[in-house]
Amino acid sequence: MSELGEFLRARRELVLPTERGLPDSGRRRVRGLRREEVAMLAGISAEYYIRLERGRDRHPSMQVIQALAGVLDLDADSVAHLAALAAPRPRPPAAATDEVERVAPGATQLLAAMPDTPVIVLGRFLDVLAHTPAAEILYGRPPTGTNNLRTVFLDPAARAQFPDWDDVAAECVAAVRASSVDASEHPRLIALVGELSLKSADFRRLWARHEVRPKAGGRKRMVSPAVGEVPHRWETFAVTGAPGQLVVASFPLLDDPASVIAFERIAQLTRERAARAAGDRP
Repeated sequence: MSELGEFLRARRELVLPTERGLPDSGRRRVRGLRREEVAMLAGISAEYYIRLERGRDRHPSMQVIQALAGVLDLDADSVAHLAALAAPRPRPPAAATDEVERVAPGATQLLAAMPDTPVIVLGRFLDVLAHTPAAEILYGRPPTGTNNLRTVFLDPAARAQFPDWDDVAAECVAAVRASSVDASEHPRLIALVGELSLKSADFRRLWARHEVRPKAGGRKRMVSPAVGEVPHRWETFAVTGAPGQLVVASFPLLDDPASVIAFERIAQLTRERAARAAGDRP
């Protein structure tokens, strides 16, 4: 089955028949819509839809995509993802899939200019490529060299570190889905998904849902070993010249005194650590 077919099947299984005005006989092999029902509601033939799911036809028109999006209740990000899956894509040269992600010089300069702010640079598969000193205080360790997916699903301490673990886990999986539409055969992605699928039932469940949500920003809570719980907002900025890389910066919630105090403490600890390091130099 193609990626397009996997996506369609996963999303139709999330739509209840009763949500589309269809009777639920209670004798269904899957919880959601049948293939024939999706085809009927989208105004296409059942034979054509079956070919799409089975990978025999991989390039539906935009009209068909929009019709399927309405039936499957896809949001704008998911529609864009579906369209990308349906678009013909040339296979990347082998050398491109073997390249190690490196932080763009501009991103390195940006991090150097804001040491007191927790900032990390993420690769397209959520590898942490660089971080500021303040990020090390927030995370309680140097995050560079780790992978956010592996941390969330395989680190026993992750559920304590992220009080809203379910939301964080779903966001991470959906972000990788969104960023890897043109990199399904990348060795790094294959190895990462394979490892997590073997070791984490939670990851297998979320990956199978095919939910798509580009990493954009929002509110989050983290527990820092040095500071305690840190409510904050995070924002992402695309790195020009490094497709898929993101600068992710964390800021205090100005309407939350506890958040403001936590960030002031992070900045203070960062400066104290820098002063100690400077004093140790000959």
